[in-house]
Amino acid sequence: MPGMTGRFSTVVKAKINKLLDKAEDPGETLDYSYQKQLENLQNVKKGIADIVTAKKRLQMQSSKIEQSVVKLDTQARQALASGNEDLARVALERKNVAQTELQGLDQQITELESQQQKLIDSEQQLRSKVEAFRTKKEVIKAQYNAAEAQVRISEAATGVGESMADVGLAMQRAVDKTENMKARADAVSELEAAGTFDDLTQIGSGEDDIDKQLKELSTKSVVDDELAQMKAELGAGSAQQQGQIEGGEAP
Repeated sequence: MPGMTGRFSTVVKAKINKLLDKAEDPGETLDYSYQKQLENLQNVKKGIADIVTAKKRLQMQSSKIEQSVVKLDTQARQALASGNEDLARVALERKNVAQTELQGLDQQITELESQQQKLIDSEQQLRSKVEAFRTKKEVIKAQYNAAEAQVRISEAATGVGESMADVGLAMQRAVDKTENMKARADAVSELEAAGTFDDLTQIGSGEDDIDKQLKELSTKSVVDDELAQMKAELGAGSAQQQGQIEGGEAP
């Protein structure tokens, strides 16, 4: 049964693929693909915006730290000028920590700027591809619509389309019925000319050809007998009349 199962699966997949292929509209597929590319482009733009936002935050933080470095340097100088070396040392230590933090922020800002530029380059490339795809999509849709219209026109003109095929079948059935009716009419005319329908009134009488012939013989015999009897009666009457005539003439 493994072979049968595999074959059945192949047949089912083939049927499904055929149905999907028939139901698929190239225009809708292209529009969907274009929409997905626009979504990808929008995601890239959102990524660029997120990076720019993060960079701006780091730059703001870096600016505050720079201001802090300047302030600590000023405080250290003032403390040292007033003879408070320990306070000046503390201010310089804080300044050093701030400068180290500032260097880290500058490095992060540089990395974000590099990522931002890469995303910008990717966005420009993707934008160009999306625009090219949109143009090609519209061309393909126009070509498909034109080809589809040409197919419909050709099918209507040649009668090979599904609807025209149905019309052709209906017309063929009408022609067949007409030919059958004409043949039946010709057959009825031929039978009528041959006298086949002359004795249709006798249908149901229960008489066949032999019965009709016997009946005709019987009728003829009765007529002959009656005719002979009439002749005999007429002959006898004529003889009697002749005798009376002859008797009257005797002396």
